Amino acid sequence: MRFKPVPEQPADLETVETVHRALPATVGEVDDCCAHLVEETALEDRDEAATWLTFLRALELAAEESGSFRRRETGSSGDAADPAALDRGRLGRAFRARVDGADAVCAALEKADEPLTVAEVADGLRDDRSSDDRRRSGRPRVDPGRTERLLGWAVLLGLAERAGDGYRAALARE
Repeated sequence: MRFKPVPEQPADLETVETVHRALPATVGEVDDCCAHLVEETALEDRDEAATWLTFLRALELAAEESGSFRRRETGSSGDAADPAALDRGRLGRAFRARVDGADAVCAALEKADEPLTVAEVADGLRDDRSSDDRRRSGRPRVDPGRTERLLGWAVLLGLAERAGDGYRAALARE
């Protein structure tokens, strides 16, 4: 399953940890997960909280059961509040595999010889859409704002780097 909602990327992974820790540990622990996240974090409204909930599902940090959400255990120790539990490599793999368009954005950067701007990445994605997509919709739909958010998350998760006014694939690190 691929997930489409992509929130604005935060400045650091600590924000992701904060939202993750604010999720209830069990389904039914809170009546309204969106309201709970707004109360417990810096998220401003229900729409933003709903986007984060779906995105955290994509990153395999949240699970939805019976119409409610719970925090998924992520660390080897089973302690979801352990900051080490949010492994950047694991999150990056989930991001590419489960967020719609993320792998295509990262692949575009990996193929490029030079850094790409948001517009260049969006144009490349538009060109890569299949003819079936074009026929169905009348035109390929690539939202530059969403592309920019995907690139921001790719940077946060160590898959890409800022390079001047553009982005490039992250250099391999040992």
